[in-house]
Amino acid sequence: QVQLVESGGGLVQAGGSLRLSCAASGRTFSRNAWGWFRQAPGKEREFVGAISWNGGIQLYGDFVKGRFTISRDNAKNMVYLEMHSLKPEVTGVYYCAADGTPYGLELTAPYYVYWGHGNQVTVYT
Repeated sequence: QVQLVESGGGLVQAGGSLRLSCAASGRTFSRNAWGWFRQAPGKEREFVGAISWNGGIQLYGDFVKGRFTISRDNAKNMVYLEMHSLKPEVTGVYYCAADGTPYGLELTAPYYVYWGHGNQVTVYT
């Protein structure tokens, strides 16, 4: 059974940093892109960023504005999201997801087949 488990979320003051981790088990995703999505209260799930299978390409949502970095470790079957200069408007539940197509790199949720349970990030002033 495939499982994606996020960790590292929590409560952080505005201007602070957090690092989210996502660990996969049940199969390897070394040939698949990883994505991160965010869902704020009352809003639809939003693309945060994605990283290609070998880490060579990273794409980010417009709201990120250079403050987030995605990385991956294929040997550990993990993906990370580092967030800096956090603002209250990025509060939400953050999900990691694995692209269903090998060597793909997509920006929209339907292409991602495997999803984590979500991890709450709350930024306060």
